[in-house]
Amino acid sequence: MRQRSRGLNVKAGVLLAVLLGLSGCGRWCDAPERDGTATEPRHRVIVSTDIGGTDPDDFQSMVHLLLYADRFDLEGLISSPYGPGRKEHILQVIDLYERDYPHLGTHSDQYPTPAALRAITKQGAVDGAGWEGFGAPTEGSDWIVHCARREDPRPLWVLVWGGIEDLAQALRDAPEVLPKLRIYFIGGPNKKWSVDAYQYLVTHHPQLWLIEANATYRGWFVGGNQTGEWGNKAFVAAHIAGHGALGSFFATHLGGTLKMGDSPSVAYLLHGTPADPAQPSWGGRFVRAWERPHRIFPRLTTAADQIEQFGVFELALPLGAPAPTQPQARLVIENQESTGAVDANGVMRFRFAPKDAKTYTYTVRSNVPTLDGKTGALTSVRPAPNAAEHPSPRLPHWWTDDPAPPFAEGPHIGAKTVSQWREAFLRDFAARLDHCQLPNDNSNTDRRQQDCPPAP
Repeated sequence: MRQRSRGLNVKAGVLLAVLLGLSGCGRWCDAPERDGTATEPRHRVIVSTDIGGTDPDDFQSMVHLLLYADRFDLEGLISSPYGPGRKEHILQVIDLYERDYPHLGTHSDQYPTPAALRAITKQGAVDGAGWEGFGAPTEGSDWIVHCARREDPRPLWVLVWGGIEDLAQALRDAPEVLPKLRIYFIGGPNKKWSVDAYQYLVTHHPQLWLIEANATYRGWFVGGNQTGEWGNKAFVAAHIAGHGALGSFFATHLGGTLKMGDSPSVAYLLHGTPADPAQPSWGGRFVRAWERPHRIFPRLTTAADQIEQFGVFELALPLGAPAPTQPQARLVIENQESTGAVDANGVMRFRFAPKDAKTYTYTVRSNVPTLDGKTGALTSVRPAPNAAEHPSPRLPHWWTDDPAPPFAEGPHIGAKTVSQWREAFLRDFAARLDHCQLPNDNSNTDRRQQDCPPAP
């Protein structure tokens, strides 16, 4: 944090942290202990992002990622489906990184060159995968396989910020790479759009090591200390805007308000114990997943029919007679249209994953007379507070948000396991942004020495 007129005393513990070159809190205040320093292996990382698509905060998270690129062996940047986002949007941020690269290099010689980043930027799936959850190989899915097959004893972390189709495709094409993968999936809205690929993974690859963060990630911008310079808008004005090409670009998105909701996946590898999601970290703390909710209804549903929030709702409607030779249908629900698929029994099937706990209504649009114009509803309810007491034996390495009420930020389960570190991870991010300045620019060199945030 930048010191102004607060007159805060620097405690001995923080002085020790500075001397050791650590960012944020040390173990004396029960902060995450492992921080990716030179004392442990660097993490191999691929990021899959829907940057430039329906969620512009990916631009902010990409800035955050590149400012910490010296901490990882960054092996891939993949453009995932939905919206107009494409590979060129990743390259756009790398162009800005190139402008700040000389300044960043004065602080660390581990930053990858802009040319190296461009070489690992790949185009992933452009559209959804369809009912089966996979389609054809993409440059992105092939790259995941290529990296996973490298002779390297370290696991390969795949941080999924958007659609999960390229991961599903990679495991469809090369299931033998599964033991090498560690997945941090920013779910919630992304799961809603990628529900078919998600269901393929949970059905056909239950041994996958995966963190399904459906709501925990929201602690990055909801809750925690939002006063003064720590507010989402105030922090951008005080610590991001005007800090190099990357900081200036960051501030142009979302009206100059901090969101960067995909950044917890990166922060999880920065401060914590990545091999054990049950331990505290800047990217959250997680519990073993209970059996993934999946309900199939062979009829139109009503508001009395319930599905767990973030679960998979499946509608299976008989075509009836007469039916066209090539029946087509779409389920229109909220802001989404899900394409139906006809199974071998002549049943039209749709999937949907509700991201909010509320009642949804839907309409079927179809060239099948017995389906066209039909309407229905369903109610999404929050997971049971004790759901984590019954972990799924079928999913031994699957982790998700802690549904216990003490760890929620309002309606967002698990979010407090991130928001409690807000001052620590934002202070560290602000220091990184200072690195974009010229070495002799003293306008942004105030040290962020402050007491540790409360222990988890």
